[in-house]
Amino acid sequence: MPLPTEGEFRLRQADLADMPAVYRVCLRTGDAGKDATAREDDPDALGHMFIGPYLVLEPRFAFVLDGPNGVAGYVMGVLDTPDFYARMERDWLSSLRRRIPDPGADESRWTGSDWVRSRIHRPAYPFPQALHAFPSHGHIDFLAEARGQGWGKRGFRHLMDALAAAGSPGMHLDVHPENARAIAFYEKLGFAPVISEELPAGSLTMARRF
Repeated sequence: MPLPTEGEFRLRQADLADMPAVYRVCLRTGDAGKDATAREDDPDALGHMFIGPYLVLEPRFAFVLDGPNGVAGYVMGVLDTPDFYARMERDWLSSLRRRIPDPGADESRWTGSDWVRSRIHRPAYPFPQALHAFPSHGHIDFLAEARGQGWGKRGFRHLMDALAAAGSPGMHLDVHPENARAIAFYEKLGFAPVISEELPAGSLTMARRF
């Protein structure tokens, strides 16, 4: 399917050469959409956990938005969530754990990026029965320079179309419950909150059928 282009921006298929750029976007949007640079002591930790495995393990559903200053955002997804989690554990996190120290599970002792390092060693793989009708999932993050121009909607629709064309019946995603702008964005794309006691307390999962 054709990839959208308009003005100085164009959506394109991502490749491994984009890894440093998508890690940078992940860091600069990693605090509920705001820049997390000052909070993290490891600038790569967020990327390692939250976007690297998508680019490496599911490249056909990985797209980046090029702008006048380089990569200005990404939209990435997976077709089959439980299969992806199994591959992420086997082919991605197992390698990271050999070089990233485990800060332990005691949150009172964490500093800097320890919360991400702990998740690398003790990841949650939430896929309860309530999400089985929506087996795909996705992520989108854009820098400020690419926002407000309709690219988020175009990019996420392209991802949804690609997943639907590959046979997915629906998708889910996690959004920070305090990120009102992101929640409104997903609602406009047809997503609605999933209400289930199976999902972690304090989180917000949204889903839609294709």
